[in-house]
Amino acid sequence: MSFQAYLNNIKNKTGKDAEDFRKLAEQKGFTKKGKITANTKAGDIVKWLKEEFQLGYGHAMAIYALLKGIKDEHEE
Repeated sequence: MSFQAYLNNIKNKTGKDAEDFRKLAEQKGFTKKGKITANTKAGDIVKWLKEEFQLGYGHAMAIYALLKGIKDEHEE
């Protein structure tokens, strides 16, 4: 599955896009000025997304990669 397909599935399930998750992560304190904070771990993000949005591990890790800057929503 392509990264974009993950993001499309996440949007279909949650109604939220990449920018929405960036804003929510900032509000939760996982990011500051668009960067993941030093004390935020992948597991923290995964737990949040599983609990609040019922995302599976792979989809949650896609959002983590997005927040970390490893991937972006313009990649195929």
